[in-house]
Amino acid sequence: MDWDAPAIVLDARPFGEGDVIATVMTEEHGAHRGLARGGQSRAQAALWQPGNLVQVRWVGRLADQLGAFSAELVHPAAALVLDEPLALAMLTAACAVAEGALPEREAHPRIFDGLLHLLARLPQGAALMAAQIRWEADLLADLGYGLDLSRCAVTGATTGLAWVSPKTGCAVSEEGAGLWKARLFRLPALLLGDDDGTPADWRDGLRLTGHFLARDVFGLQHKPLPQARQALYDRIANLAETDSDA
Repeated sequence: MDWDAPAIVLDARPFGEGDVIATVMTEEHGAHRGLARGGQSRAQAALWQPGNLVQVRWVGRLADQLGAFSAELVHPAAALVLDEPLALAMLTAACAVAEGALPEREAHPRIFDGLLHLLARLPQGAALMAAQIRWEADLLADLGYGLDLSRCAVTGATTGLAWVSPKTGCAVSEEGAGLWKARLFRLPALLLGDDDGTPADWRDGLRLTGHFLARDVFGLQHKPLPQARQALYDRIANLAETDSDA
């Protein structure tokens, strides 16, 4: 059995002396693992970097086998952001979240398409933070844990939404929050539209999606939120603090 498709490299881990076990994501096959022979070699190491877009072929004797990958580089997203710390942190966080959250061999075309467009524009750095947070919200929705930001859970209002319940993921208006504000997550406008937001909005957006990823996705697998995702949050939180002091 075999297939051939454009794919995003999500992860590559050493296996034996010179091979790697790679995880890629395609539109049709979802997150998919395979053995890349010689993946640690000088000729191939750059190919299997997380974030790269590759044309990959998978071959296996049976459908449920690990199988083997061969690939050609299409877009070197990882190399293009090596000298951009924030963009690199965004890339590694997105790939780590996708690799850890998505069930293997289950198609999620919307998430693939969103990640593909995100990685293609990553050299823009901070300008894409809002898009990355919206991508995480889409991933939650695709996995069945979507946030309900359509109306206030308390008053039913569709305007003035400013908070989110950490228990239900439902929006709450300023009026509906009342004395419970301290227990709610702030809802940044970037999750309600195309607003690019500020560093404080990015911090609050990452805190919000990170809470539900940690609880409903990684928590159910008894795994912590990926370290790369936490590192991105810490970087943005520091940026927000610096911005507020300016």
